[in-house]
Amino acid sequence: MGLRLAVAGASGYAGGEVLRLTLSHPAFELGAVTGHDTVDSTLGEHHPHLTPLAERVLEPTSPDVLAGHDVVVLALPHGASGALAADLPDDVLVLDCGADHRLTDGGSWREFYGTDHAGSWPYGLPELVTAGGKQRDALVGARRVAVPGCNATAVTLALAPGLAAGVIEPTDLVAVLACGTSGAGKAVRAHLTASEIMGAARPYGVGGVHRHVPEIEQNLSRAAGGPVTVSFTPTLVPMSRGVLATATARLARGADAGRVRAAWSAAYADEAFVHLLPGGRWPSTASVLGANAAHVQVTVDERAGRVVAIVALDNLTKGTAGAALQCANLALGMPESLGLPVAAVAP
Repeated sequence: MGLRLAVAGASGYAGGEVLRLTLSHPAFELGAVTGHDTVDSTLGEHHPHLTPLAERVLEPTSPDVLAGHDVVVLALPHGASGALAADLPDDVLVLDCGADHRLTDGGSWREFYGTDHAGSWPYGLPELVTAGGKQRDALVGARRVAVPGCNATAVTLALAPGLAAGVIEPTDLVAVLACGTSGAGKAVRAHLTASEIMGAARPYGVGGVHRHVPEIEQNLSRAAGGPVTVSFTPTLVPMSRGVLATATARLARGADAGRVRAAWSAAYADEAFVHLLPGGRWPSTASVLGANAAHVQVTVDERAGRVVAIVALDNLTKGTAGAALQCANLALGMPESLGLPVAAVAP
């Protein structure tokens, strides 16, 4: 018998991805699967690709249903996790895939989300390069983990090594992202219908108002050891999964292409899921589809005096569900890569 794992919000995209990965994880036994408007329906109605779970019935999302599990993954809308998590025992490992516990500054939460702050949990990006090492150490033995946002993960992996090594300037950071539609969730919205998104690309959250901005700045400030500013613009593109982040920064005085490459190489040399590609090979979202992997490339635009870092990841795998199970492995003292795919699906 494995550790019993429950998924709250199991009918959504993130919840479905947690279920898919759990099926292949040797240490976990799937327990309760819960929903809200989907209660009493079967998983097969929402995730027909999860054939082994097709007849599982969705239960209400409540502390009583989630009781008795070793691990609870909350794949709920922003603002819905805080109250529920407060009613779960302290010895249960709770992984929040929503934003409720990511920010350390309550003022930033209220500014961007407009509600009371639920508090902060250890941040679930093991590969985050900080001024003192890696975020991984904070996750070992944790019983509450805030799973990062997918866009924040991509931008952080793109820029943190340069800030920690001092080869890029901490101001005038710019990130422009191409984002798949599943990042917006499964709720029916007119601008996400096929007739609106096919053949179109449109920016959203423009002008510093996107909710991932304070999360990105929080992460990069930890890498830099001081405040940073980021201009962040995501663009919705006609693909179901994936994030391609192109981030640029001013080259620091005295830095050169060799020092830049060395900084990113040192940061990710021993990482199982973050891969710095050989020079001249560029990340593609197709190359990380379904994998708990991020592909990274970095170069120097000598003419502009800027560093360009590009990251591709699957927003549902490395960007959400894979990150949750990666953190669960660390928290529970298991090998970090246990049960997680590194090979993508192609073509």
